[in-house]
Amino acid sequence: MDANDNNANESPPPSSGAASPPSGVVPPPSSSPPPSPAPSDAIPGAPPAATGIPAVPASPPRGGIAALSLRCQVAGVLALVLIAVTACVHVGMLFLHVAPSNTVTKQHGQAIDDWVYPEFEQNWKLFAPNPMQQNIAVQARAQIRTAGGTNRTTGWYDLSARDGAAIDGNLLPSHTQQNELRRAWDFYVGAHDSQNRPRGLRGQLSENYIRRIVVMRVEREEAVGPGATIERVQVRSRTTNVPPPEWSDEKVSSKPVLRQLPWWSVTPDDMPLGKASKPEGDAR
Repeated sequence: MDANDNNANESPPPSSGAASPPSGVVPPPSSSPPPSPAPSDAIPGAPPAATGIPAVPASPPRGGIAALSLRCQVAGVLALVLIAVTACVHVGMLFLHVAPSNTVTKQHGQAIDDWVYPEFEQNWKLFAPNPMQQNIAVQARAQIRTAGGTNRTTGWYDLSARDGAAIDGNLLPSHTQQNELRRAWDFYVGAHDSQNRPRGLRGQLSENYIRRIVVMRVEREEAVGPGATIERVQVRSRTTNVPPPEWSDEKVSSKPVLRQLPWWSVTPDDMPLGKASKPEGDAR
């Protein structure tokens, strides 16, 4: 036998790597199972379900009024309904106020006026053919009886200037600062003739109204003093024309026009609430 034949019959030496199993032999199972495929409906980035069942997506959190309790939701709906009804009534009242005279305004005119005046008054002065082109300053003074029994007269207080100073630079001026004195004086002028004689019941009502405003404003100025009382007040107006623009040929007088009213006696009803003089014998 040849040496080559002997070498051919010898089995090759084992390799340094792992020996492959003989053909036909099934390898034993691995100690760690292969990873299970991810379910097709799994949420990306979500942790896998422990039981192998796909996780159900959580419902999004509720927001807005749906997040409130049932009681709060009912209260919110009622508030919205109340606001909507009030807005509709307000728009309807303003429409009837500015609309021409009709059956509704004839039958319910007083109710409409009570709703509109004085906060929501509507007028056309800004768009009138001849809008107001004057500055009107209302001034007042008072006659005061001091605690010693003597009388003294205050100087003139420019009430309009004080209202203007309160409005200047104020982003949210009050309705009182803007319109109380101005509308009171406009009410008086419209209810009196050039001789300061009242025209019917509105004339007397306008006098009472502006007199009470003046008494309240003088009290605010702290001009009365302790133990003193306001006996009479006097009002006047100072009207000056607004100068026309430079490009206009219109000529207006720059001289102020004064309108001075007679002295008015102050009654207990004219005093601010809580400061009216008590009747004699009232020890309270």
